[in-house]
Amino acid sequence: MGVNVLELFRGGLVPLYLAPQAGVSESPFRRLCRRFGADVVVSEFVSAEGLVRRNDRTLEYLRFLPDERPIGVQIFGADPDRMAEAAAFVEETARPDFLDINFGCPVKKVVKRNGGSGCLRDLPLVARIVRAVRAAVRIPTTVKIRSGFDQQSRDPVRIGRVCEDAGAEVITLHPRTRTEMYSGRANWGEIRALKEALRIPVIGNGDIRSGDDAARMREETGCDGIMIARGSHGYPWLFGQARAALRGEPIPSAPGLEERIAICLEHAENAIAFGGSHARALIEFRRHLGWYVKGLPSGRELRLKLFRAESLDDVRATLERYRARQRPAHRTAREPVVVATVP
Repeated sequence: MGVNVLELFRGGLVPLYLAPQAGVSESPFRRLCRRFGADVVVSEFVSAEGLVRRNDRTLEYLRFLPDERPIGVQIFGADPDRMAEAAAFVEETARPDFLDINFGCPVKKVVKRNGGSGCLRDLPLVARIVRAVRAAVRIPTTVKIRSGFDQQSRDPVRIGRVCEDAGAEVITLHPRTRTEMYSGRANWGEIRALKEALRIPVIGNGDIRSGDDAARMREETGCDGIMIARGSHGYPWLFGQARAALRGEPIPSAPGLEERIAICLEHAENAIAFGGSHARALIEFRRHLGWYVKGLPSGRELRLKLFRAESLDDVRATLERYRARQRPAHRTAREPVVVATVP
């Protein structure tokens, strides 16, 4: 049964979203983030062209489980008709709670086909895509944008108005341009300007790495929701910390080393079970292993050992040996842990 995500913005909840991220926001991680307090999750971004062609690898991105709801599927492309066809297919086959359009991805292989943030060079095209997708589906149509393609075209309010006028029902802004990629600081003032200019809900995205960051974004921008991306890497409990901060409650401590390792292993087990191919799933999970051990004592050595693991049993044994050799006296920047030597 679907969830009306538009209702989440009524009543002052300030929903917390897990951002769509290639190779990161797959189903096991989405479920983990939901458990730790994410109110809404979004799929990895999916090629409209791949969907229309019924590419097997592309279709895998549409898989999700009931406990992930509310969930959106994000698609990208530069042809309004193909985007509309893909959106209708997603609604009919996957039945997500909303359909999101990617106008924000800065990755070269997407942009060179005019997809993602590449579309921001042609705002009439942006309008045609939003109108086509909106007309093709019954579920809410949302969009994710950057502030512009480059500094010369930087105008998030204009982009937002184009999307709203074309029928977008929610808009997320990552206030950097495509050419900035992830450098510098996100300009949260542009989120506030967009919020003040539009009637539809505005979700802020960019540089949320702590509960305090989430509360500060809300206070500084008045945004209706908050989307968390890189801050969640190896740190899914950030959603619970953000919710506490937004409520003005004490922010929970991050899990200690024992629980952190247990969460990592649970995530690995679910990722391998969901991935189908054990070998491929383990290789794709390496980035998560690196994030979970980042900042731990002797973390670099531990990461190298984990990257050489050939099975889940190897991962488990390496982490168990690391945990067994712990000794007190160290704190990382983001969590209290104990010093350990890598076997």
